[in-house]
Amino acid sequence: MSSSPLYVSFLWHMHQPYYKNPFTGVYRLPWVRLHGIKDYYDMAAILEDFPAVHQTFNLVPSLIEQILDYTEGGASDNFLEISKVPAEALTESQRTTMLSDFFFANWENMIAPLPRYYELLSKRGRTISKDEFKKVMRYFSTQDFLDLQVLFNLCWFDPIFMEKQPFLKELAGKGRNFTEEEKELLLKMQVDMLKLIIPEYKRMHGKGQIEISTSPFYHPILPLLYNTNSAKVAMPDIKLPQFVFSHPEDAAAQVKMAVEYFEKIFGFKPEGLWPSEGSVSPDILKTIKNEGIKWIATDEGILAASLGIHLRDISGMVKEPQKLYKPYTVGDGLSIIFRDHTLSDLIGFVYSGWDARKAADNFIDRLYKIKNSLPKDRPFLVSVILDGENAWEYYRNDGRDFLFCLYESLSRADGIKTVTVSEYLREHPPHTQINSLFSGSWIYSNFAIWIGHEEDNLAWDALYEARESLAAHQQLHPEADLKEAWQAIYIAEGSDWCWWYGDEHVTETQEEFDELFRANLMKVYKLIGKEIPPKLSIPILREDRSVKPTVAIRGFITPKIDGEITSYYEWLHSAYMETKKIGGTMHRAEAFISNIFYGFDLNNLYLRTDAANSLIEISKGITFSFHFLKPVQTRLDVIVTDKIKAVFFNRVQNEWKQLQELETAAINDIMEIALPFALLGAKEGDEVAFILSVLKDGSELERWPCRGCIALEVPGSRFEAMMWQ
Repeated sequence: MSSSPLYVSFLWHMHQPYYKNPFTGVYRLPWVRLHGIKDYYDMAAILEDFPAVHQTFNLVPSLIEQILDYTEGGASDNFLEISKVPAEALTESQRTTMLSDFFFANWENMIAPLPRYYELLSKRGRTISKDEFKKVMRYFSTQDFLDLQVLFNLCWFDPIFMEKQPFLKELAGKGRNFTEEEKELLLKMQVDMLKLIIPEYKRMHGKGQIEISTSPFYHPILPLLYNTNSAKVAMPDIKLPQFVFSHPEDAAAQVKMAVEYFEKIFGFKPEGLWPSEGSVSPDILKTIKNEGIKWIATDEGILAASLGIHLRDISGMVKEPQKLYKPYTVGDGLSIIFRDHTLSDLIGFVYSGWDARKAADNFIDRLYKIKNSLPKDRPFLVSVILDGENAWEYYRNDGRDFLFCLYESLSRADGIKTVTVSEYLREHPPHTQINSLFSGSWIYSNFAIWIGHEEDNLAWDALYEARESLAAHQQLHPEADLKEAWQAIYIAEGSDWCWWYGDEHVTETQEEFDELFRANLMKVYKLIGKEIPPKLSIPILREDRSVKPTVAIRGFITPKIDGEITSYYEWLHSAYMETKKIGGTMHRAEAFISNIFYGFDLNNLYLRTDAANSLIEISKGITFSFHFLKPVQTRLDVIVTDKIKAVFFNRVQNEWKQLQELETAAINDIMEIALPFALLGAKEGDEVAFILSVLKDGSELERWPCRGCIALEVPGSRFEAMMWQ
């Protein structure tokens, strides 16, 4: 019997939150427009050069709706509105916004290749506080602002457009001193490029090279719409919202709307559906199957939990590959596939820092290792599923070099064949049933991102109350046209709002997400003629919440305070946070501080900060201010001039009083500090909470975390014994 090839299915998930302000009709953030000209078209078009490579693209209906709003509805966003203003007519507020927000692009891969853009970034300052914008503004000429308007909008164009469009090549070559007419043509070209996206997917589907799947319309977590109690399956002790949100009819509506809209746009019904965030539960299967969907997908963690096994060993190797790399059925004949978490994350988070050819070779090598670990007589499927737009700005050349190398290698790889999901399932339908599908998502196999935190729960309760008001109004007024009000509810059911609530994620634009969520609920009350509850005017975001570390404290540490990484082990059991995960968006590439470590022994709190470069070389004139909020208000300022000085302050009658200088602080490659718990007024069992501010000339450059605080509990003598129980 001949050996079966190893089948590989890529699914690229294309999604953006619903950014439209329901009261003004203007989009708060520009990412649909900008990712539209950078990622959505080229991800399909690049396959033209690799006809043997077949792939699946998951296009969320609310993304398609927003793209078409730009191309057919004349939509605009706040960034586009400022871009259109003649540079000489920009107000002070608009100029401040530009200095803050028009560098929201990857500095290394998108700004640096345009020398004038990088020059303007350096002129503004790579580290700058909000207080400094007015001062810096004086040094920016009208031409500087016009060039910034052009370059911000130019840098988002995909390399495929930069090569094929003479006007874009001309602008990039000119580099500076742009005109208002050139800017106007550039902004018009953005819309022209957006118009190519949907036709390109139709064309590639018509060729049979790609499959297009869908998601619930406004990207909700279907199991939580069905019943928020489903979160207890993975987290029995979770604290749920005050009200149980249980609306299977909303889950059904989100799927039905998606399938109907998909058919309207593409002329056929989708066979596959990516449940938002890979979120599944037994409850939602019939709802999905009823709309004619044939397959769904989620993460390997859900498979492991469903089967009650560990798929990988302690080194991360798959122990039972024949169980992971095949499809199953769930419910009444619905097919399901499970993504290889490691392979997907390598593309999403790791390979961007590699040489393109080496990354592609590594990926292919891993596929062959998988193939060699499997029986030779059966057609196994490796599923690689990840976001299709968010990774590429971290790659050189927008990921094009890597994708070319990868697709070239896949095209000629002996014994490896890429397929769409439906191509594989038609030839090799599943023969194994999962009788009890675990309830969870592709992130930690639970729903913790979207429910359980105080902020998440406040959002769910606000949604519950708005929906109850709408349903009651409809019952009293069955003749009323409430389509717009229901749309606002469906938008508010989207997963993106609770993505930013809680302690897992932080972004500079977090307030915009909070305001948009509450605005959609306000819109419901306005449309039914009810008074908007005052609490919807209050941000759900809390400033006093604690932020989870990337890795928690695992034991005592007593590092040598010398500003050097003396030993791998001295900080091994500390907690640490990556600043890119507790502040900053994917659109801002650089921060002064890259990592924060903290840990303790019985007597001392130990603090460490890292930067991308040697800290001593870049921190002259900087003050690192640790503001302790609990158990009492204290402050430690590490001041860097020609020497290092650490000064400890107490808060006395609302004024800071210097208490003493601290000898146990050092800066070299890193900063290390030892701070006695007694100095903080902290004893066993007390909570110590603090924030770190990076200051220059008294102005705050960075704050970590940018919302909330870092918190820990002072240990007792039995701490380590309890940790190892």
